[in-house]
Amino acid sequence: MSVLAISITTVALAEIGDKTQLLSLLLASRYRKPFPIIAAIFLATIANHALAAWLGVVVADYLSPEILKWVLVVSFVVMAGWILIPDKLDDDESISNRGPFVASFIAFFIAEIGDKTQIATSILGAQYSDALLLVIIGTTIGMLLANVPVVVLGKMSADRLPLDLIRKITASLFIALAIGAAVL
Repeated sequence: MSVLAISITTVALAEIGDKTQLLSLLLASRYRKPFPIIAAIFLATIANHALAAWLGVVVADYLSPEILKWVLVVSFVVMAGWILIPDKLDDDESISNRGPFVASFIAFFIAEIGDKTQIATSILGAQYSDALLLVIIGTTIGMLLANVPVVVLGKMSADRLPLDLIRKITASLFIALAIGAAVL
């Protein structure tokens, strides 16, 4: 599987049911202006994931390729477990009064700090330091694949989505990625 495909898949799966996906729903229902929200998600993700991938490269200089391989395997297993824990989103009024683009950019950038998709991006950056641009592009595409439909369909109630089943399927896919990374 290519670096781009691994990056897209990893972040798109990790983002399912994540707090930034809930944030997308909140922003879409509050502002009802998908374009500025999507543009903000795109730019905040590029900024955040570029920083995360670079940090992964810095860390990779201190680890052997074999250790990095097992860090990736373990991270996929940890992601599988982490996905099963539902995220919660706190509503911050000081951010929400800034308009759809600014509010979305600030909220997304902050929400991604220490998030599982940022950690996954750092690990992918470490594993594929020779293809860092592909990691950043892939993780950004993965983030957009998971969040743009939520923004566009923002009027749909989150209560109607079978999030528990979605989380279990996603966790299973991460276990499959872990097995694939261990074997390859």
